[in-house]
Amino acid sequence: MDIPNLRWWGWGTLDRDFPLDGRPAFWPTLQEWLALPAEAIERETPPVSLEEISLRPPRLDDPMLSSLRKLLGEETVRTDKLSRVEHAYGKSYRDLIRIRAGHVPHPPDVVVYPADQGQVASVIAWAADRDVTIIPFGGGSSVVGGVEPPPGNGFTITLDLARLDRVLAVDPTSRTARIQAGATGPEVEAQLNAQGFTLGHFPQSFQFSTLGGWIATRSAGQNSIGYGKIEDMTQAVRVVTPAGIIETKDTPATAAGPSLLQLLVGSEGIYGVITEATMRIHPLPAVQDYRGILFHSLEDGVAAFRDLMQSPQLRPAIVRLSDAPETTAYAVMSHKHHGLRRLADSLIGWYLKMRGYDLTTGSTLMLLGFDGDAGWTARQWDLALEICGDHRGLSLGRAVGRSWMRERYAQPYLRDTLLGHAVLVDTLETATTWSNLMRLYEAMVSAMKGAIAATDGGPGYVMTHISHAYEHGASLYSTFLGRQVGDPDPLVKQAQWQAVKQATTEAILAAGGTLTHHHGIGRDHAPWLEEEVGQVGVKVLRTLKQTLDPTGIMNPGILLLS
Repeated sequence: MDIPNLRWWGWGTLDRDFPLDGRPAFWPTLQEWLALPAEAIERETPPVSLEEISLRPPRLDDPMLSSLRKLLGEETVRTDKLSRVEHAYGKSYRDLIRIRAGHVPHPPDVVVYPADQGQVASVIAWAADRDVTIIPFGGGSSVVGGVEPPPGNGFTITLDLARLDRVLAVDPTSRTARIQAGATGPEVEAQLNAQGFTLGHFPQSFQFSTLGGWIATRSAGQNSIGYGKIEDMTQAVRVVTPAGIIETKDTPATAAGPSLLQLLVGSEGIYGVITEATMRIHPLPAVQDYRGILFHSLEDGVAAFRDLMQSPQLRPAIVRLSDAPETTAYAVMSHKHHGLRRLADSLIGWYLKMRGYDLTTGSTLMLLGFDGDAGWTARQWDLALEICGDHRGLSLGRAVGRSWMRERYAQPYLRDTLLGHAVLVDTLETATTWSNLMRLYEAMVSAMKGAIAATDGGPGYVMTHISHAYEHGASLYSTFLGRQVGDPDPLVKQAQWQAVKQATTEAILAAGGTLTHHHGIGRDHAPWLEEEVGQVGVKVLRTLKQTLDPTGIMNPGILLLS
């Protein structure tokens, strides 16, 4: 029912981490970038133990719990400490600094695991009759506060969809599949791959996030250029609301009024619980050919990126362009080789410098890849290399692609290590048009650096990549690092993070970027939603919530300010 061995205080499972052995430049470089004190590097602060967390007792009385257990079964209604702590937060920086310190003031009172749509409907009806809040929970990987129970004295149930984990049917003729919402990325792909298909949705959270969570937050996978964002893949949904069940029509397109489907996609659990979706699937590609391209400057890389996206002959699966700081970080993070491989690395470095490229002083790295059969991908690469060459791009071959594929899901584990060494680290993302991209990039980076310095975070380090692109624009995704404030109080650390978040978000909106391209709104972005969609837009969303959730039990405070 649950993924075993999960880190309740961090990312992923306890048997994995981000290995730093063989990367000797990592800590000295990080110390230089962030002006970290030596003791922060030398001494790691671990999270508190589960036993050290003081958790309020469940507030549901015995008759209420008994009636829940009659609905669902004894083993699927949990009030134990571990279950409640695991479901108290998502995986944002704000979440992790609090849970690592044992600060869990508002855990769910009970965690339930319904087995099917009927049980989901029964729980929602039970909760509506008793004015009990319901928090829908998929993989718990939200980085915007999307699964955190609200403060206050009301009863809270977290409804975990882990048991709804099956691909129910595949239509190979139409290339669609009915999939339950609680299926994780690996569960979706394993069941589809067995029949020769893929969904093609691979967010960095892929190993732990779920189909329902992807749909509820308008997620984007790393291969979204080739396969689309989740809203492009979703053909129909079933949603259980307090007002009843909504089932949108399984059809590739319709002109039957405004799209109810698109009102439900991205609704973040505030209207009801997504239990199932019909998804558009694709044949498994015979070849995945991913390579690195190096450019002299970000401007050269952006021009090549735009031409790739606007070429009518090209259909890449992935394009990801790192700015100079992120390219430098990749170089710093690379493994130190020995013997002949070390000699080869030296020769490659010499060759690149002779050609005017330098991984540590301004060059920018693009990851470019195509999925398909061998002949088609070869022809795509011929044209892509010609376009990149027009912008002084140098092919680094497939080794870059293989390296990225090996570590594509590993980066969040590194964040846990950094948190233990007093590093402020988080990400923000947005999107805009090609004509506005560089203006937004500069505003975003400047705001982050300024806010880090203003909050005693040192000089800070900001690195950005451009990805999730379209013919008309692209997404910007920035990671920022700084020194954590010295106060051990997690709420003081949260205030530092909040200052950086606020300054950067306001800079993004002022420079014409969207509030979020694929992380969603949650609690963290809710204060700015009106600026994004306007007063009338917020009123429309509130009216729909009042219709579908008249007593306001579904995920209150998420997306819409309470």
